[in-house]
Formats: sequence, structure tokens, C-alpha cells
Amino acid sequence: MTLRVAVQMDPMDGINIAGDSSFALMLSALDRGYTLYHYDVRGLTWEAGRLTTKAHRVLEAQREAGAHYRFGDPVILDLGRDVDVVLMRQDPPFDLGYLTGTWLLERIRDETLVVNDPVSVRNAPEKVFVLDFAHYMPPTMVTRDLDAVRDFQSRYGAVVIKPLHGNGGKAVFKVDADGANLGALVELFGQVWPEPFMVQQFLPSVASGDKRIVLVDGVVAGAINRKPGEGEFRSNLAVGGYAEAAELTPREAEICAALGPALRERGLIFVGIDVIGGEWLTEINVTSPTGIVAIDRFNNSDTAGMIWDAIARRIG
Repeated sequence: MTLRVAVQMDPMDGINIAGDSSFALMLSALDRGYTLYHYDVRGLTWEAGRLTTKAHRVLEAQREAGAHYRFGDPVILDLGRDVDVVLMRQDPPFDLGYLTGTWLLERIRDETLVVNDPVSVRNAPEKVFVLDFAHYMPPTMVTRDLDAVRDFQSRYGAVVIKPLHGNGGKAVFKVDADGANLGALVELFGQVWPEPFMVQQFLPSVASGDKRIVLVDGVVAGAINRKPGEGEFRSNLAVGGYAEAAELTPREAEICAALGPALRERGLIFVGIDVIGGEWLTEINVTSPTGIVAIDRFNNSDTAGMIWDAIARRIG
């Protein structure tokens, strides 16, 4: 099957061609002979029932720094009529701009497959959707209330505090068991973000790694173990963590089996989940998951190809 694909993502000039999952998907699409377009979510225009955008045909892409892509002339695409699939791949923040993109793309769901499904992305933010599976999570609280946080910390000792809609390990803080700076940190979060934040019991096993498991249409495609860099407790690759090969533990396999049907039902084709210590689910990433390049490097697999096969099955 030959597909016409529009990729909604950040500007091509700024991506990390060595590890970016969106770029890997684009390379795979071109290898398959798909017609590929790139556009910015800020270019979406709705008028008289049609959703359009200015886009560029991607003529070439390669992992060559400074020459990693070549665009054709700009065109106006009708995203409901001119393409078979839209990949919604711009990075968070999960703000009103992001939400508006999902509202607009929702209007073409009956004409064009959007991956991941915009309604489900909107209704399944990483640190909220995961609460549906709280029995697999470490002790967790979502709140803005300082007294509630103090009570939680007094019961569980060291805690981690993080924004509810953050990404890439940004603004994730550990508070030790003595509770030093807890009040100031809660005050800061309350001033910077209007929504509640997440508090979790700190898991010392994070020193052994935070596993990223990728599921494609609800089926495990592979995993990597991300370990913290020097002087860090965060293992995100974006903040200095490093990756190593990984297999699933029985508990992780159980978690994936529980999640799979829910992901398929919601049209969440490309999902990355995070599990600490082989047993504790912390996030379900659906907005712009990453990790497939590292997984394929360690496993000699083709996760991008698995994603395109799943998309083709949904369309065909």
C-alpha cells in the first residue's frame, strides 16, 4: 500500500537526526515510497468545513548533519482529502496550542487517519491517563494543596514532584525525607502552573534504570533501560541519561498486557510507557513518544516499520 502522509511536527532544522523518532518514521516512510509532507501545527486553517495547511513535500531525508532533508515548494494541503494519514508529532508542552491542534484534527477523523487519535491524545495526557492503572503505580498524589503534600511526604519519606503536563524530565524535583524546601517548591509550582502537579514516592530503584517500553497498536515492540547520568536521579535521555539494552520483567509484561486493549481501543498506535525498577508504572506517553531509534539499535529491529504496518492495517 502506498500512503500519502502529512507529518505535523516541529521545524526540521532543530531536530536531533541521530535519535529523533519522528525523523526515523519519515526515513522509513520514504524508504517505502510513501508521499511525505511536513507542516507546522501553527499553519492549520479551518474554513467552510475544510481543514488545510501550508506544507512542504519532503523530497529527500538522510542522517547527514546539515543536509538531512530537502523540501519541495510549499503547497496547500486539504488534510481531509489530500492525505491518507496525519502524524501528530509536535513536541509538548501540552498547552492550549496543543489542545487546539487536537480539536482541529478531530474534524477530519472520518476522512483521514490521525496518529495518535487526537481525541484520545487530548483525553489521555501522560500523567493523568496513567491513573487508570493506579494499581501498577507507586504511591501517587495529584494536588495543589501544601498540607496534602506534607501529609503524603510524612508517610512516604523522599518524594518526587513534577509538572502534570511536563515532558523530557524537565522541572522534576526530588525532596528528601527531611522535607527540606518542600514548602518553597510547592509554592513555586503553584505560581508557575495553574493546574495541579504530581507527587510520587521516590523509588531508589531508579538508580538501576527507568525503562521505556514502546507499544505499537497495543503490542510490545521493544524496550530500552535509561539510566541516570552523573549527579542525576532523572534518567531521561534529554537530561543526560543514557540507554542500554533491556528485556521485560514478568511484571512489565503484565502491565503491557493490561494496557494493550485500552490503547488499541483509543486509537493510540504509537505509545511509550515508563516503568521503574521493573515493576512501577509512572507514565503513559501518547503525545510524541520517543525511543524507537535506541530500541532498534540495540535489538536490530524495525519499530518504525511496525508503526507503518499498523497504520496501513488501520487504513486498509
